[in-house]
Amino acid sequence: MGLVIIFSLVTLLALYGVIRSLREKNILGLLFGLGTAAVFGWFTIMTVLHHGYPVAH
Repeated sequence: MGLVIIFSLVTLLALYGVIRSLREKNILGLLFGLGTAAVFGWFTIMTVLHHGYPVAH
């Protein structure tokens, strides 16, 4: 369960970074933010689907 929370927080912070880099017209920051949001968002979704939320024993 802790892994899902950490992945979710990283995804949310990456999305915040994407929005902020769009406002500041920072292309490199936008690319890294989108990449981070895509990778960690995928990890979040797959971890929830595979392990369940809350963790099923």
